[in-house]
Amino acid sequence: MSFDSREFRNALGRFPTGVCVITTTPEGGKPMGMTVNSFAALSLEPALVLWSIQTNSECYAVFEKAKGFTVNVLSEEQVDVSNAYAKKGDHDLKEGEFRLGKSGQPVLKGAITSFECTMSAQHDGGDHVIIVGEVIEMDNSPTGRPLVFHSGKYEQLR
Repeated sequence: MSFDSREFRNALGRFPTGVCVITTTPEGGKPMGMTVNSFAALSLEPALVLWSIQTNSECYAVFEKAKGFTVNVLSEEQVDVSNAYAKKGDHDLKEGEFRLGKSGQPVLKGAITSFECTMSAQHDGGDHVIIVGEVIEMDNSPTGRPLVFHSGKYEQLR
């Protein structure tokens, strides 16, 4: 490898991504969420999506055991929500900021799209695990603009 990991990370950051909060309720625990920008569509038939989590993340054990989760695509007005669930040690969902979806998983209020998923598969991805979910419920707002992350900062679509 002729480049260091920081250079690689900076190069990856040149690709704009949407910002999501992945939510779940651990068995016997409180609803929680974490901010990610690794979300992607995988398949239409069946309806599959994916995202990844670093294996040393403090949330890893929760999602490794989760039976389901919700991908909440944030709107450009939800920078504060993104920042709140990106903080270490503070992943409990705040009362009034979510509802329970049809699947029983927490769904963030104000998200422009939410995909309620059952856990379909987990795959080794180096220092990450790739999590695949089968979408069983969806709430898609016809309006709203997505929160975008590019080169280490939030951006707006023009």
